Amino acid sequence: MATRKTRSKSKPYHHGDLRRALIDASLALIAEEGFAALTLREVARRAGVTHAAPYRHFADKEALLAAVAEEGFRTMTSQMSERMARETGPLERLAACGVAYVLFAVAHPSHFRVMFGPHFTHPMKHEGMETEGGNSFGLLMQSIVQGQQAGELREGEPLPLALMAWAQVHGLASLLVDGKIERPGAPKPEELALFQTRLLFDGLRRPPQNG
Repeated sequence: MATRKTRSKSKPYHHGDLRRALIDASLALIAEEGFAALTLREVARRAGVTHAAPYRHFADKEALLAAVAEEGFRTMTSQMSERMARETGPLERLAACGVAYVLFAVAHPSHFRVMFGPHFTHPMKHEGMETEGGNSFGLLMQSIVQGQQAGELREGEPLPLALMAWAQVHGLASLLVDGKIERPGAPKPEELALFQTRLLFDGLRRPPQNG
């Protein structure tokens, strides 16, 4: 009985919150020590549960990271949708999409690193992560198509345009998350994102028609 009481005091845990506790412990560990320190054993220790407890929800470390990525994509999509909903013009919506992407990365660096890191040997097997990631990219594709339909963006297959826009915005987000743009007097992330999307429009915009 003494052992059981001691364990209860040292490992406070409320049933029903295990999955949440493990995800939170993973994010904190990544933020503090990086991916090299991430093991299910260490995550369990931080969450205050037994070493076997994570296996109730996750088959392995990759499955846990997929859950983190799924949550990240879901949150990012929600923030993109919310910011885009404030705009009516297709170019303004496209800019809002990109700005929200960058601001999400800055606010949730651990999520962002998991979402786009080389952690998944078989990404397609993690259906939730793939679905949520597809939803995020779908908002970008939707913005490109709407811009084409409005005659604002250049004609042609929308996918290459969307990939170019994503690459540009993702690059800025990654540099910010990794602290590579920390310079005295540097613009704030939102200002940088707005500036970048406006420059991006120069490449995406439909060329003027002669005659």
